[in-house]
Amino acid sequence: MNDVETTKSSKGNQNVEPNYHQYTLFDIGIDPGLKDDEGNEIPRPFTKNQMRKWLKRARWVNHKADKRMKEKQRLKERRREAREANIDLGPSRKALKKMILDKAKKDVGIIVDLSFDNLMIEKDRYKVIKQILRCYSVNRRSNAPVHFHITSFGETSKVDISRHNGYENWDVEFHEVSYLDLFPKEKLVYLTSESENVIENFEEDTYYIIGGLVDHNQHKGLCHSIAIKQDIRHGRLPLDRYINMKTRKVLTIDHVFEIILKVCEGMSWQDTLMKVLPIRKGAHICDNNSVDVSYQSDNL
Repeated sequence: MNDVETTKSSKGNQNVEPNYHQYTLFDIGIDPGLKDDEGNEIPRPFTKNQMRKWLKRARWVNHKADKRMKEKQRLKERRREAREANIDLGPSRKALKKMILDKAKKDVGIIVDLSFDNLMIEKDRYKVIKQILRCYSVNRRSNAPVHFHITSFGETSKVDISRHNGYENWDVEFHEVSYLDLFPKEKLVYLTSESENVIENFEEDTYYIIGGLVDHNQHKGLCHSIAIKQDIRHGRLPLDRYINMKTRKVLTIDHVFEIILKVCEGMSWQDTLMKVLPIRKGAHICDNNSVDVSYQSDNL
């Protein structure tokens, strides 16, 4: 709980350097409270572990406004320096927001299914939120953005995403209910590497579902089994037809999102995959005589 505390110890002696301010309960200006996975308030007194989590969140909430103000000041200074050096930093956040609202969206939808919170630890849930943030970013910069939906957006996801200021103003449709309660089954396609159906073109008036799950391959085939159980269509991206990869074919949520986006914009599959996939994947143009069709992720 200490901000900074440095101690030096030796035989029988302990020299303690002057301590900096320790963050305690008396420093809390805003009580953020804690909720369980169902959204119920956790009553006090907290256990030691709950108190540690509460204090960690309280520190973040209390410093949130100050941190945001410093970020704005840094951005303002950066833009001033760029103007003096005749460097174009591109459109501002406000301009980007106006641009995406003015663009005609493709008649294709992408859904990120957040019904897997109970299968992930906090660290992996934060990874999912970061990937969704990247999806939002590439979509608003696209010349032909798609309709972006988040479903099963429960209390846990709301708490996790609240770390990002202003998410409520994103050009994203957040839904607490499942995609089954929003769209007809015939318009839904769940993307899963276990599917035998290869997707070459993305159909109009269709919503493609990406599982919002970071599981380190612990739940292989889960999205495929969900699609079968719910009696909705499923499909996989044609990775093995266009590229070979040195690593496992594990794609993140934002990789899949950006691939769909660029193919919908008119870019070829081969160019899209070579552009989107990170260098560490070792992707290279596919040799038709040697095709690796093994998949290691449900997010394909």
